[in-house]
Amino acid sequence: MFKNIKTKISHFFQLLFCLTLASCSDQLDLVPETAVTDASFWKTPADLISACNALYLNLPVIANSYEDNYSDIAYATAPNSVSDGSRLAPATSTDWSSNYTLIRRSNTILEKAPGVVGDQVVIDKAKGEASFFRAWAYFELVKRYGDVPLILRTFDLGDSLNTAHKSPREMVIKQILSDLDYAVSVLPEIDAQPAAEYGRITKGSALSFKSSVALFEGTRQKFFGYGNSTENLKIAMESAGTVISSGKYDLYKHPTKPDSSYFYLFQFAGEGKQNKENVLVRLYGKDVVTKIVTHNVSGNIEQAYMTPTRALLDMYLYKDGLPLGKSAFSKTQTSTMTQFENRDPRAGMTVFNKNLWYATNYYVPNFSFSVTGYKVAKWFNKPDWDNGSFTDFAIIRYAEVLLNYAEATYELNGSVSDEVLENTINKLRARSGKSIVAPLTNQFVTSNGLDMRTEIRRERTIELAMEGKRYWDLLRWKTAETELPKPVLGTKYFPSEQGTLKNPNLTADGFIIVQPTEKRKFLSNRDYLWPIPTTEFAFDPNLTPNPNW
Repeated sequence: MFKNIKTKISHFFQLLFCLTLASCSDQLDLVPETAVTDASFWKTPADLISACNALYLNLPVIANSYEDNYSDIAYATAPNSVSDGSRLAPATSTDWSSNYTLIRRSNTILEKAPGVVGDQVVIDKAKGEASFFRAWAYFELVKRYGDVPLILRTFDLGDSLNTAHKSPREMVIKQILSDLDYAVSVLPEIDAQPAAEYGRITKGSALSFKSSVALFEGTRQKFFGYGNSTENLKIAMESAGTVISSGKYDLYKHPTKPDSSYFYLFQFAGEGKQNKENVLVRLYGKDVVTKIVTHNVSGNIEQAYMTPTRALLDMYLYKDGLPLGKSAFSKTQTSTMTQFENRDPRAGMTVFNKNLWYATNYYVPNFSFSVTGYKVAKWFNKPDWDNGSFTDFAIIRYAEVLLNYAEATYELNGSVSDEVLENTINKLRARSGKSIVAPLTNQFVTSNGLDMRTEIRRERTIELAMEGKRYWDLLRWKTAETELPKPVLGTKYFPSEQGTLKNPNLTADGFIIVQPTEKRKFLSNRDYLWPIPTTEFAFDPNLTPNPNW
């Protein structure tokens, strides 16, 4: 059966030499695996599993959460060229080349599997994993570049695929969904997966990812006016609904501190198979004895690799379920803590404030390594800051599946029932076992002059904040052209609490201006797609640049 991904991680690196000889090039990988692998390989199911182990290196790392810097809710220490619209087409990019490397590796496994003799269940699982990762790579390409070459087999230097044309995104999306359907059909359920195999792809993770792919494309089709949005929204709703109705996943609840469950979800307490919210996780290990690899997220948080902005803080509801400006609890900010009072508790568990322990004492608001005046609280803990962190990264959480279901239902039908809201969004608000924020209902929306779509999107943004999801949501909703040109603001400035700043640039009501609107732009006829790396056009003359790049 499968090797333990923690104890057999060395298999990843044993395969790297034979599987990546061609990957140093930024073009589509052209050298077939048969030219670089040992002739004795690809004989047993264990060989297929060893090859699949290498695919897991391509799962998003915790630093992928920094993709929120592309959006309006996060900022690092300097302007981000994706966020402010100043980037140029790059010569090369791993966003292109690494995904085609992953596709090549996946294609190789799928081609070699029919010649392997042995336990068919193991062979099918390997094919399922390879299909999942091929789907993953193609979605990473499509959501960035739109139409891309669809390569479903290995090839050598004399093959016509060397100069492949772009395939329409609709065709690529259909292939992604087909690959995921196959993965769902052969992969084990999470509760049938041995504990030693925790971290490998399961039926639930494939279904959950399928819901995200279909929701992305379905909403994009709806708001950009192309294709069959109804078909994809149905797929999104049905896939998420299958995961929900399976009863195999649930929101995390801390055993002794349920009111702080959301905070501990991103600490060691929330790790492991016992946390039923973890649908797909990038494993790092527990300590130096069991480590797979370390990351430095706590140090990076301290150094402000990503910091929250005012745009995020303004999204959090008050406990009466109403937003800033509408709530009776909304009041003029007179200290750094005012913005957290009577607010959705996720605000104070996502963003550092005086109630959270920092390095050696409770957090003191300041601008040290933070031009916004805010710092991320998710994943931070002092021991890891000193020694390197092993905190796992939940790539897909059950919370996202609930949000997918609520949004897909609303966008498909133009409405959403109170029953669906109660079993999705309101479950998030009552994560601790009690609802600290008033529940969302149709009557509540109507009586308070709210907009249901806005509230569904708000819930998604705050639940998944600082996890790298927001920018991609802005693209599929076609709201990036509205949100990204806005100025980036930080905290309200209180010198007595935060220390003296030399010549601070402030709004009329005292908020830090991090990047003014005149320094930001989003070209709607260009920036909804990324620029294909320019060297790719030399490798493949049949490629064409994306519009206005």
